[in-house]
Amino acid sequence: MAVLLSLFTTTILTACAHRDIPAVQRSVTAIVERGTLRVGTTGDYRPLSFREADGAYWGFGIEMAQEIAASLGVATTFVPTSWPTLTADVLAEPQNFDIAIGGITITDTRKETMLMSEGYLANGKTILCRASEADRYLSLADINRPEVRVMVNPGGLNEKFANQNLTKATIIVHQKNEEIPALIAEGEADVMITEITEAPYYVKNDQRLAAPLLGEPFTHGEIGVLMKKGQEDLLQKVNNVIRTMKANGRLRLLHEKYGLVYAF
Repeated sequence: MAVLLSLFTTTILTACAHRDIPAVQRSVTAIVERGTLRVGTTGDYRPLSFREADGAYWGFGIEMAQEIAASLGVATTFVPTSWPTLTADVLAEPQNFDIAIGGITITDTRKETMLMSEGYLANGKTILCRASEADRYLSLADINRPEVRVMVNPGGLNEKFANQNLTKATIIVHQKNEEIPALIAEGEADVMITEITEAPYYVKNDQRLAAPLLGEPFTHGEIGVLMKKGQEDLLQKVNNVIRTMKANGRLRLLHEKYGLVYAF
């Protein structure tokens, strides 16, 4: 009886302790108690977030997630998501993951319904095309023609940009983002709408490809960490990690490691 009473008392005290913690401070507490930071990521966006066939993840965003987890003293667990389902996965109840990371542009629309961290990587829309045709695409007008086949992945800002700005071009939606560069090189389409964070990787690793407008992106923005509202304590922790990495040079080193332009 004494043991049962002790267990009951411990349970009540624990429940009361959690009830005394303000709602905006419970996220970090729950993560620390769980011992792992659950990170949603698409795994299809070299060199920010990519999942190999054996399930291993690598990339700039993956290392950012590991830095955040380390600051909390916990491990990292990666949870698959996709661009079409990203918002729904972030807003799911119960939560699918604590944060989402890897090529997620900070936008006012996202900030209306979710939380977004400070930027840790400069971003902007650009194109990939065949190196043999690099001089053919020197402006948005050069791409916005009926004979130009533009390939995008579904559900993200690349598809949205193409639909809004390339109304005369032929838009082709391909399900797997990581397959599009090779399809461009092989002639299945002419242009890929991508980001200045992604294009250099493919140009470096496939001589058939070029990014002729890399220095003149169509848009300018930043990539950040996405999470559900009500996790303001976690948002503060994430922003502190980003600020620390900027101050101690770690963020610059990551940019250099992945061949990305440092803009902070």
